[in-house]
Amino acid sequence: MQSRHMVSRRDGLKLAAVAAALGSSPAARAADASETAPTVKTPVDFAVPPGACDCHVHVFPDPARFPFWSGRSYSPPVATADDLLALQKALHMDHVVIVTPSVYGADNAATLDGMRQLGPQRARGVAVIDSKTSASDLDAMDRAGVRGIRVNLETAGIVDPEASAKRLDVAVQQIKGRPWHVQIYTRLPVIEALKAQLAAVPVPLVFDHFAGADAALGPQPAGFGTVLDMVKSGKAYVKLSGAYRASKEAPNYADVAPLARALIAANPDRLVWGSDWPHPDSTPKPGRAATDLAPAQPIDDGRVLNLLAEWAPDAAIRKKILVDNPKQLYGF
Repeated sequence: MQSRHMVSRRDGLKLAAVAAALGSSPAARAADASETAPTVKTPVDFAVPPGACDCHVHVFPDPARFPFWSGRSYSPPVATADDLLALQKALHMDHVVIVTPSVYGADNAATLDGMRQLGPQRARGVAVIDSKTSASDLDAMDRAGVRGIRVNLETAGIVDPEASAKRLDVAVQQIKGRPWHVQIYTRLPVIEALKAQLAAVPVPLVFDHFAGADAALGPQPAGFGTVLDMVKSGKAYVKLSGAYRASKEAPNYADVAPLARALIAANPDRLVWGSDWPHPDSTPKPGRAATDLAPAQPIDDGRVLNLLAEWAPDAAIRKKILVDNPKQLYGF
């Protein structure tokens, strides 16, 4: 009887060892990640440094509690702070920056709630403001962990340089004297047209999503050269985020690599990385009303993060992009 128990115990230990080995396989890790963070279909294949930050995400909590803006152009699926925390863990990230998306207009309640749920050790925010946003509102957001404002010209359809210049000037004046930055989502021709004004802005600039570059055109367009100059001088940061917005070559977005490498060569101290989770399809579709649900796009956040190791094979450079630069920009 005793020997049978001993054999059973040994067999149990062997089975446990086999299970542990299987659990450590890439396929098992991917399965575990996909269960808790469905957008992470591929396991991260490089050592993410401690203190790493995903610098561009959104949260879309229950719209019954946090209503969408009536002037929105799409309606995203629910993506909660708990979902975001699962993504953080799957990507081995310790910090995150929640950006107010266009569907809320200038209402930052959903962003602030997500930041509160994740806590000040993990989360910072970038807000959207308008003429009704008071100085006391800005003070309260600063205390909550907001570190900048977003001027979204792209989703708003503002491509006229004159109108863009006015929006930018109003935003800069509203945060004057605060240790905040202005984050801009626009396209390269607008950046090129406003380059003199952008160079004179008295606060740091951050360009979303590869500065709106079209990867199919490569790094040659004049506007991208202007971005490189501002990155090189230290005037502007660029988010290596939303590769799927710049490229149609899913899932590896090979044509984005020249853009990323050109930015890294210009100044790795002015780059941050962002997943752009949860990827709602904000592009207008024939027959889809703004109030209809816009499903999430099938982006593999694990694979997208792995691209960073291809663009920046030097671990020291990756640490700047993932840890040091976000720490400086967002005050972690």
